[in-house]
Amino acid sequence: MVTNTMTNILLAGVGGQGILLASEVLSEVLMQAGFDVKKNEIHGMSQRGGSVVSHVRFGETVYSPIIPEGETDILFGFELMETYRYLPLLRKEGRVIANQLKIMPPSVATGLERYPDKLEERIAQLVPGARIVDGMRLALEAGDARTVNTGLLGVLSTLLEVDEPLWRQALEKMVPAKALAANLKAFELGRDS
Repeated sequence: MVTNTMTNILLAGVGGQGILLASEVLSEVLMQAGFDVKKNEIHGMSQRGGSVVSHVRFGETVYSPIIPEGETDILFGFELMETYRYLPLLRKEGRVIANQLKIMPPSVATGLERYPDKLEERIAQLVPGARIVDGMRLALEAGDARTVNTGLLGVLSTLLEVDEPLWRQALEKMVPAKALAANLKAFELGRDS
C-alpha cells in the first residue's frame, strides 16, 4: 500500500515582514523539486502590523491548502509572540524555527497589555531543539535590513531535502534585481548559521 507523505509548514508573523514573499519562494522551490504544493494566506486586520499566517503543504498529492490543527511539521515564525501563539498547531514531534524579533502590537504599545515575558525560553521548553535565530543580524550582515525573510529561509532550507540551486533559482525569479545580491547573501548566511 502506497501512502501519501505530506509535509506541512506554517509561516507566522506580522504584516510587513516579508512572509508572503517567503511563502511564494518556498512554494516555488517545492514545485520545482517536483512536489504537489498548496498554499494559503491569512492576513490580519491591517496591511502592516496585523497577524499574517501562511500555510504551505507539499507532497505527492495535496488536496487542501489548510493545515489541520496539530499537523504542522515545521512552525516557521518571523516574530516571537506569533510563533508562540501558533505552537498548539504543531505536531508532537514538529520543529520550530523562530526569529527572536519582538514586535509590540498596538495593545502593548498603548499600555493596555504587556508583551509576554521569556518567550524564547517558553518556546524552547515546549519544543526541545527549537532554533531561535537572530534574523536581523543575518540581514545586517548581508547588507540590507529588509532581507530578514530570506535569511530565515536559509535556515529553513537546512531542514528540507531540496537541492540548494533550486532555492537560488527561486530567489532570482522572485526577488527584484536591485535587491537580489543582498537576498542571496542573507540566504547563504542563514544556511550557514
